Amino acid sequence: MSDLPHARSHVAVIGAGPAGLMAAETLARAGVSVTVYEAMASVGRKFLMAGRGGLNLTHAEPLVSFLDRYGAARDDLAPHIQAFSPSALIAWAHGLGQETFTGSSGRVFPVAMKASPLLRAWLARLAALGVRIETRRRWTGWDEGGGLTFQGGATITPHATILALGGGSWAKLGATGAWTTLLAARGVELSPLQPSNCGFLVSWSDVFRDRFAGTPLKAVRFSHANVDIQGEAVITRDGIEGGAIYALSAALRDAIRRDGETTLHLDLRPDVTETRLRERLAVLRDGETMSNRLRRGGGLSPVCIGLLREAHGVSPPSEAGALAAAIKRTSLTLRATAPIDRAISTAGGVRFDAVDEGLQLHAIPGVHVAGEMLDWEAPTGGYLLQACFATGVAAAHGVLANLARR
Repeated sequence: MSDLPHARSHVAVIGAGPAGLMAAETLARAGVSVTVYEAMASVGRKFLMAGRGGLNLTHAEPLVSFLDRYGAARDDLAPHIQAFSPSALIAWAHGLGQETFTGSSGRVFPVAMKASPLLRAWLARLAALGVRIETRRRWTGWDEGGGLTFQGGATITPHATILALGGGSWAKLGATGAWTTLLAARGVELSPLQPSNCGFLVSWSDVFRDRFAGTPLKAVRFSHANVDIQGEAVITRDGIEGGAIYALSAALRDAIRRDGETTLHLDLRPDVTETRLRERLAVLRDGETMSNRLRRGGGLSPVCIGLLREAHGVSPPSEAGALAAAIKRTSLTLRATAPIDRAISTAGGVRFDAVDEGLQLHAIPGVHVAGEMLDWEAPTGGYLLQACFATGVAAAHGVLANLARR
C-alpha cells in the first residue's frame, strides 16, 4: 500500500457511529491512516440502542421504491445509495460473519437480531486495518490555523476530516446537534434540525392519561392527508407514538408547523365494515352500559373505548349509525411533536447544496460530512441505517479523490 498516492495521509473521522465507522473502514482499505474521535466513552451507542429490538439493517424492496422513501432528498441520496446499495450492505454484513434474513415485511435483519455481535466483529476488522479509535475526545471546532480542536486543549491537523456526528436526537447517546453552531459560524448552509420518526403531544384528560399511559394500541388504522397506515402505536402520558405514528410523522410535523395543530383520524375497527358495525351496535340489551355496548357490540378494547370518549366526550353518540361512524373515524388533535431528543431520528442539517458530489463542504474545503448530519429523513424499516452507511462510504471516496488530486 505504500506506493499509493495517499498512503502517508492521515484522515480524522469525528464520530463513531455507523457513518463514521464505515468511512473509516473505506479509507483504511485504501491505505490511509485513520483516527476516529468519539466524544462518548464507547462507540456506536445509538447503533446498539437501535439493535435492542432487532437490528433492521436495510430493506429488500426494489431499489426504485427504496429510493422513493427519502422524499425530497431522493435525488441527492440516490447516487450514494446506488454506489453502496442494500445488497452491498448485506454482503458487507456477511463478510463480518453476520448472516441476514429478510422478514415478511421486506426488512433485513442479522440472524443474531442484535447489533452487538456485528459491532464486535466490525471493531476487530477496523483494528486489523490499523484504524485507531480514541474515545472521550469531544471535538470543539477549529483553531485559527484550521486545526481540529478538542475539549481539554488538544489540536490536530489532519490531511482531511470527515464529520459524522449524527443528528439531534438521543443526546445521551452522543448525538447532541451541537455541531450546527460550529458549522453555521463557518458559513455552512443548514436547515434547522427537526424531530423525525417521532411521537406527538395530545391533551389527554387526566382520567385517560392515568389509566392508559403505556398501553399499546393494536390493529388500528391511522389516517392523515389521504395516507392510511394500519399498525400499532402506544399511548404516552402526554401523547401518542409508535410505528404507525412514525410512518406518518413527517407529514404530521409539517402540518403542525404550518397550521399550529393537525388532526389524526383513527379507524378503531378496520377489520369490520361500518354497515356490519352498525348492525351489531343496534342490538341493545336491557340495562347495558355504553362501555359494555362498545365492548360487546363494537368489539373495542378498553383503550379504544377511552379514545372514543376522548374524541366525543364522556358520552359518545348513542344511535347505532352515528356510533359506528364515530368508531370508524375517531379524531385526535395533535398539538406538537414530542421533544426532539425523544425522536428516533432527525430531519434537517447540512443542505445538499452546501456539499459537492463527494460530500465535501463548499465553505470548508477538506471537510466532508456523512450520515444524519445531512439534510434528509426516511421512515424506519432499514432506510435510516442504509443512508448512514452509504454516505459514510461516499464521504470516504470524496476524501480519497481529493487526496489523489493533491
